[in-house]
Amino acid sequence: METRLNLFEKGQNALKPLFSFGSYLKKSPVADVLELVFFRVSQINGCAYCLDMHSKDARAKGETEQRLYGLSAWQETPYYTDRERAAFTWAEAVTKCHIPDEVYTIARAQFSEEELVDLTVAVTTINTWNRLNLSFPQVAGTYQVGMFG
Repeated sequence: METRLNLFEKGQNALKPLFSFGSYLKKSPVADVLELVFFRVSQINGCAYCLDMHSKDARAKGETEQRLYGLSAWQETPYYTDRERAAFTWAEAVTKCHIPDEVYTIARAQFSEEELVDLTVAVTTINTWNRLNLSFPQVAGTYQVGMFG
């Protein structure tokens, strides 16, 4: 894969708000589900750089390999909490831009209104990062935990 341009150099000003979202989300009430949600959305979008990043960040925070490997088939596995399952359901719906009432009901059973807004911001933020990294590919495998603060 050929690097088209250095996104982090040429897009510095445009990326500042995305980094600000990230800083906010790390301290938000949905921080407990973020890495798995970021990983799942990156699977859907096929973003290798983000999959590399979020698998490394999740493992550094104590996530198990089993749960990472099983995430693409999370509905068929027993090792995710109801809160995580609701987050995946919501994240998949928001990513696909189709959020039926039953998905909202599932999400609201696990997340407060404020948390649901934060979760939606998280999903839209990782979708933006995925699209940027797919448009201007970064080399997968080069990310190191903590590299972006």
